Amino acid sequence: MGAENHTAISQFLLLGLSKDPDLQPILCGLFLSMYLVTVLGNLLILLAVSSDSHLRTPMYFFLSNMSFVDICITSTTIPKMLVNIHSQSNGISYTECLSQVNFYCVPMTGILFSYSQVVSTLVRMSSIERKYKAFSTCGSHLCMVSLFYGTELGVYLSSSVTHSSQSSSISSVMYTVVTPMLIPSSTA
Repeated sequence: MGAENHTAISQFLLLGLSKDPDLQPILCGLFLSMYLVTVLGNLLILLAVSSDSHLRTPMYFFLSNMSFVDICITSTTIPKMLVNIHSQSNGISYTECLSQVNFYCVPMTGILFSYSQVVSTLVRMSSIERKYKAFSTCGSHLCMVSLFYGTELGVYLSSSVTHSSQSSSISSVMYTVVTPMLIPSSTA
């Protein structure tokens, strides 16, 4: 009988943006401020939609759903990134990774459901002017969703072709930190 390897993997190693210890506090402060802006902006949208009965339409349901999704996505990824940057650690446990993936598979379903509700409402509208106004409002959100899932898809597709960890890391920051921060501003 041959020898068998029974080593259990308890964590994954994550690539960081920089290994320069002098840059770590700057990155931590930058990502913390972006996280706080994201959560605050999206909470304000949720508060506005829930407190005003005139905003209980499919479009505002869509906006509040997107805001909730952004809070979930950023709250499952950015705090762990901040801890890793602060502690100069690059590991994530198997359980933490599964939890992030779980909170990451759900948003797409919610987004597709929301878009179906918006399209359904647009089809029922009789005024071309109101349809145009509603569509122009949805356009900025559609751009943000496209940016989010487009960069995410680009990272995964390019990782099989190139092995540039720096460009993958920067693209990952785009869809996990920057895009969710921009979505509340696109609702204004």
